[in-house]
Amino acid sequence: MKIATPEDINAAVWKACDTFRGTVDATMYKDYVLAALFLKYISDVWNAHAEQYRVEFKGDLERIRRRLDRERFKLPEVVLTDKDGKEIDRFLGSFDQLFERRTRDNIGELINIVLEQVEQANEPKLNGVFRNIDFNSEANLGQTKDRNRRLKNLLQDFAEIDLRNVGEDIIGEAYIYLIEQFASDAGKKAGEFFTPRKVSELLAKLAGPKAGDRICDPACGSGSLLLRAGEEVHGKDYRLYGQEANGQTRALARMNMFLHGQDSARIEWCDTLTNPTLLEGDHLMRFDIVVANPPFSLDKWGAEEAASDRHRRFVRGIPPKSRGDYAFILHMISIARPGTGRVAVVAPHGVLFRGGSEGQIRESLVRDNVLDAVVGLPAQLFPSTGIPVCIMVFDRSRESGGARAHERDVLFIDASREFEAGKKQNRLREEDIAHVMRIYAGRIEEERYSHKATLEEIESNGFNLNIPRYVDTFEPEPEIDIQAVQREIEDLDRQLAESRVQMNKYLKELGVDVRD
Repeated sequence: MKIATPEDINAAVWKACDTFRGTVDATMYKDYVLAALFLKYISDVWNAHAEQYRVEFKGDLERIRRRLDRERFKLPEVVLTDKDGKEIDRFLGSFDQLFERRTRDNIGELINIVLEQVEQANEPKLNGVFRNIDFNSEANLGQTKDRNRRLKNLLQDFAEIDLRNVGEDIIGEAYIYLIEQFASDAGKKAGEFFTPRKVSELLAKLAGPKAGDRICDPACGSGSLLLRAGEEVHGKDYRLYGQEANGQTRALARMNMFLHGQDSARIEWCDTLTNPTLLEGDHLMRFDIVVANPPFSLDKWGAEEAASDRHRRFVRGIPPKSRGDYAFILHMISIARPGTGRVAVVAPHGVLFRGGSEGQIRESLVRDNVLDAVVGLPAQLFPSTGIPVCIMVFDRSRESGGARAHERDVLFIDASREFEAGKKQNRLREEDIAHVMRIYAGRIEEERYSHKATLEEIESNGFNLNIPRYVDTFEPEPEIDIQAVQREIEDLDRQLAESRVQMNKYLKELGVDVRD
């Protein structure tokens, strides 16, 4: 079997998707396909190393075993017994051994057993990664015959590729490719676990992480945005942290981290707004960079508990209980390192102009000079919504005493008209991102694209940050030359008269009675 290329891997995972597509909801089957890919990868790496050690140690089983016990991911020996405790099967808990048993009636149960024991063999690293994925679920995968057929096909799809010597960058990209396909299938539900790649890229560039930074995404979904922010450092000197409320999505994020070589990434399972668990002692951890694409206008986010929040995140005001946008924003600013931390967050345009407590919060953020920029993006960038969104950038170095405290303006960028149109979803292009970053980096004012608004200007607008108030994108129609239009009409009348004369001449030649 030849070593898989990126194209081979993508083809295999696409086939795996087809195994479930149309019969199982994409928000469910993504867990099965991604778990299978992960098990296949660690099994192939294990097998490659086991073969290498057999040659190196000339078949010395004890030395081979000791080396395999130090593998990044260990595969356990699985022993199955009957109800009387009698051994009925013994095998290595690997993808290959499951593939050999793919025709068994209890294949779903066998996969569950292997994944559970792989978790236990790799504690605490893989603790809980597979726990919420049930390959023997009748509700999700159908009755026994249908379930077994689907699982057999799934194992067959991945058995055809060899991932032994595939680099982490390639397998990691294949994983993200797969998540993108799920996002396409999942439609509106995709926003729960995925941020489009180019939006992630722009967000990461606006945040501007550097070597040595601690980077956090408090609503990390499958972790792709967090990884993209790390890539912006162009090195390995950074640490990644995330929080995710959905247990299955958190498992995807952790597998995503492992497949990108980010074994030390810390991804917590918690409700960020009501029970954040990224703590140091009894205080919130602080980060150099905070990025997120949190759920838009989250209802029932925990407003009733905000007034007594022990971390004092909502002293600027308590967001409406039916719209949690500013709850996430205030949390992000709270965990950004005072005096240096930076925040970049995707939000619906409503955060820029809605009144009530949101208006109070917005005024406080502007007066305290932490709002750095507002970037308007095109509509239909997300599978989860067709509305246009914005990116808000906050910089705590603009606070009193910070390195940028002397800067008192807010840069507004209207990038909503620059994109590649798609049938279902629009996309940002490289040149669109480059344009935003050139304007942002230089804080450049460009006609009908960007404007630096002073505090006084924003105050005069009642702290309404709606982008059209600051960036005039109106393009006047060219002036009409009435005399030229009249001459054109007269010329057309003349041509029409000449044509009628010529037509009448032809009709007379044909014997048609024509009135002059």
